[in-house]
Parts: sequence; C-alpha cells; structure tokens
Amino acid sequence: MTKIILCGCNGKMGAAITGIVNDRSDCEIVAGVDVNTANIHGYQVYASIADVTEKADVIIDFSHPSTLDSILAYAVEKQVPAILCTTGYSEAQNKQIEETAQKIALFHSGNMSLGINLLIALSRKAAQILGGSFDVEIVEKHHNQKLDAPSGTALMIAKAISEELPYESRYEYDRHSVRRKRERSEIGIHSVRGGSIVGEHEVIFAGHDEVVTIAHSAQSKGVFAAGAVNAAVYLSGKPAGLYDMNDLIAES
Repeated sequence: MTKIILCGCNGKMGAAITGIVNDRSDCEIVAGVDVNTANIHGYQVYASIADVTEKADVIIDFSHPSTLDSILAYAVEKQVPAILCTTGYSEAQNKQIEETAQKIALFHSGNMSLGINLLIALSRKAAQILGGSFDVEIVEKHHNQKLDAPSGTALMIAKAISEELPYESRYEYDRHSVRRKRERSEIGIHSVRGGSIVGEHEVIFAGHDEVVTIAHSAQSKGVFAAGAVNAAVYLSGKPAGLYDMNDLIAES
C-alpha cells in the first residue's frame, strides 16, 4: 500500500486525485497540504508540508511553484520521493530540482497524460523527418484560470522538437511587435486562454503545399490525475534520481 501526501489537495486537481485514489486498492492519501485547510476529503489537511506528522511513501504536488522549496526540503529530510506535477517553474527552480534529485527520487513532468507523452514522441519523430524543410508551430489552449503561459507541456513539446532539428532553434512567443518574415530557426508557441478548456495542444509542421498536424485534447482533469497516481505508485521505493513519464511508460 503506497501512502501519499497530497499537496494542493483542496484544488481541482487535488479533488480529481483523491477520487482516483479512493477507487484503488494499492494506495491511500494519509495527509493533505493546502492553503485552505478545510477537511473536505476525510484526511487531515495542513497549511504547510513541514507540519505533516503522518508517515508517507511518496508526495504528490499539484500546488504552486512557490511551495517547491518547502516540499524539496521535506522530501530530503524525510527521504520521501516526490511527484512534481506543478507547472510554471523558473529556470532556477528546474536547476534546483535536478540538484535535489541527486539526494532523493523525484518525478518531474510538465504533463502527466499518457496521450500527451505519445504526442511528444510523435512530434519528435516528425521533426526528424520533416524538420529540415517544414516550419514548426505549437498552439496550446487552456481554461481562463490558468496562470502560466505558455504551458509547461508546450515547452516540453518544443524542447523535444528542438533536439531533433538539424539547426539551432529559438522560440518565438509573439510576432505582433516585429514586422519581419518568419525565420527558419523559429518554433512558434501560441497560448489561448478561455472558458473551461481542460487542455489542448496542436503541433503544426507546415511545408510547401502540405501541412502535417499532430493534436491532443484532454476531456477532463482525470487523465492528469491518473498519471500522477500511477507515478506515485511507481516511484515509491525508487533510488535517488530524476524520473519522468518515459521511465514510467518503459516499465508499464
């Protein structure tokens, strides 16, 4: 039985994860952490992870980048692996995650959906075949409450494509302020925020007289929650290191 501390437990993703865990027999949530400390789901909720007294096998974090320091400090002190699902980390925080992974097992992914990770793999393959002569554009759409733009997933896609292109690429986030033709080295990244869109990502390879499009649409937050819970069960007991969805898929 994998015992979980859930950070961001009273948010929408926290509720989705709690529902999935309640339907499984191989894991349970022993404590939650949230700025809203109301006991909504039947387990003790703390304002800070430092206050948690329950013993756990793994931490799932779907909260806010500002909590990273306290989560990593707790994980190292208690030697508890952590699933870091929060998006919007700075470059310095990503560096901090890499350094901390030398001391404890950390699972970090900008998107926990199996489908999205397949999209990334397909985009990487398309870049290998088409990238030399096709322009690459990425469009991501999310609900109007999402704070960060572009999405962490869009950046994951762009990074994977960049690694396969035969030239050094750069990201172009906004073209309205510059009047010039598109440069070959650009990967355009565009963000849409509106309504209750859960998450949509489209990768466009635009060539001469033909366009190849790879797309993924999440219909509910459940796909991300299920991925996070699967990662928690997978990471429990793992040695120090930085893991991601590729590792989980490889052992599935």
